[in-house]
Amino acid sequence: MKYCLIITLFLFFVQGAVGQNPIVPAGMYIADPSAHVWKDGKLYVYGSLDESTEYYCSFKHHVLSTSDLRNWNITENVFSSIGENDQVPYSNKELYAPDCQYKDGTYYLYYCQPDRKAAEGVATSSSPLGPFMNGRKMNLAGIEEIDPAVFIDDDGQAYYIWGQFQAKIAKLKPNMTEIDTSTIVTDVITEKEHYFHEGSYMVKRNGIYYLIYSDMSRNNRPTCIGYSTSNSPMGPFKYGGVIVDNDKCDPATWNNHGSIVEFNGQWYVFYHRSTHNSRMMRKACVEPIYFNEDGSIDEVEMTSQGAGPPLNAFEKIDAERACQLFGNVRIEQWEQANEKLGKIQDGDNVAYKYVDFKNRADEIKLRVKALKNGGTIIIKLDQPWGPNAGELTIPGRENAEWEIVSAKIKKVEGIHSVWLTFQGKDGEMFDLDWFEFGH
Repeated sequence: MKYCLIITLFLFFVQGAVGQNPIVPAGMYIADPSAHVWKDGKLYVYGSLDESTEYYCSFKHHVLSTSDLRNWNITENVFSSIGENDQVPYSNKELYAPDCQYKDGTYYLYYCQPDRKAAEGVATSSSPLGPFMNGRKMNLAGIEEIDPAVFIDDDGQAYYIWGQFQAKIAKLKPNMTEIDTSTIVTDVITEKEHYFHEGSYMVKRNGIYYLIYSDMSRNNRPTCIGYSTSNSPMGPFKYGGVIVDNDKCDPATWNNHGSIVEFNGQWYVFYHRSTHNSRMMRKACVEPIYFNEDGSIDEVEMTSQGAGPPLNAFEKIDAERACQLFGNVRIEQWEQANEKLGKIQDGDNVAYKYVDFKNRADEIKLRVKALKNGGTIIIKLDQPWGPNAGELTIPGRENAEWEIVSAKIKKVEGIHSVWLTFQGKDGEMFDLDWFEFGH
């Protein structure tokens, strides 16, 4: 009877989220996205759940799922280490980045925790949405680290990949819950040769094995999703390059973690961005990617549109969809299900890529909350130093309420990136909730 009650609660807490980046709604922070397409044709994303700027992750996992990459469902608390649906009897530590695999009617959730004596485990379910039950430790021969990933080859052999700085790999036994310790390779890729930091994920395409991971080839920080390739799942691997870099998504961004997957004939990279001027409070995002004839992957930029078309200039564009932030400005939660651009100061600017103005726009409307100093918003096209499409000044006020302001701009047609540049006196000027264009 208890098991049936849990299932009912899970169905009750499914929520909806609209597509484009980020793919999670305001007020929810899902990081480390591991994407899989299961036998029902839907795409599922398993990730960690951030809840604080003081520590990574939380004590439960949610699952994102979609049939079209535009409309997302969120199934909450499919697995937990404390409280309701606690399925880790041996530890009450946080749950870090997970992965999931399917075999013979069972879905296996591979999880990890910051406990070096029992860092990684596995739980099972008959559904890709859980609940995942009966968490148990993996037998990792004393090599307890984080970030498990599981890959199943064409011949049915499964491989377990984990670790920091040096990725480890081993064959899984047919039961999918134990590794064959005699097959462990402790340095299948390394920080020195492949810029590997953490967060592995493996796929196979046209006979090439791609190991995807958090890549620290730039600025001595693991802000990139990078990849290495091999003709064998156990290596040797050759470094391939960067797929996407989340640098400049937030003033304090530190890491990245993601995956690549083919869905309806198109390949995509899933990754995350930080918010709140922190290394935490990360949000899952997605971009389409493209392979060259030699199997290499072109690097793609962070965008606001993600897997969808350019943002419609004539519909509200939430301020938190900014894909690049320069200066002091950051994305902040200010209501349970609402986020804003906050801490805006002189010289800050943010980018939205890309916006479709269609035949013409000649007006902008914004929802703002003035602070003591106030300031000016300048609308630029294509580059932060690009053509000036218009501007408006928000007078400084104390104890101001949210208000909608508007101004005429130069006529804009077609598709552009939109940059908002902020100018004013020292100190915070105003907060921004959303904007839209008109004609």
